[in-house]
Amino acid sequence: MSELVARASDPQAQLQAALDLSFSYLGHRDRTVAEVRRHLERKRVEPTGIDAAIEELERLDDLDDRRFARRFAEDRRRLDAWGADRIARRLLALGVEPAVVADAIGPADGHDELAAAVALLRARVREPPRTDRGRERALGLLARRGYELELSYEAVRTFERDA
Repeated sequence: MSELVARASDPQAQLQAALDLSFSYLGHRDRTVAEVRRHLERKRVEPTGIDAAIEELERLDDLDDRRFARRFAEDRRRLDAWGADRIARRLLALGVEPAVVADAIGPADGHDELAAAVALLRARVREPPRTDRGRERALGLLARRGYELELSYEAVRTFERDA
């Protein structure tokens, strides 16, 4: 018990305990600042220890929301064919600041997003839809992946036209 009291009253020991917990948590995958903060709170680390640990992790470049958001957006686009809306919603849910999310998604470049949506349709639908029902299903697929409605309509039209 005396060790716990000594640990709680020693700022350096608090910082080291918070860093140990953080490094272990970050060893599995990249995390956001908010995720690390919640993890340390669940582990009952004192707020001053949490703040010091996060500051140190950022200084060591082990914790960077901008890098996390950029990599997350690239991976979700490339691996899962997610649209910008879905990526943004997920990053915001992970605690990334809105300005950082906007930077990670990049400028609204409809051409790249359109090409990705058409590629997704080619991979998943294969045959261009010829009926309203088929178009609705294609639009639903794109909507679930986080593509904006206007872009989804354009992707379906492009898919039909290019077939």
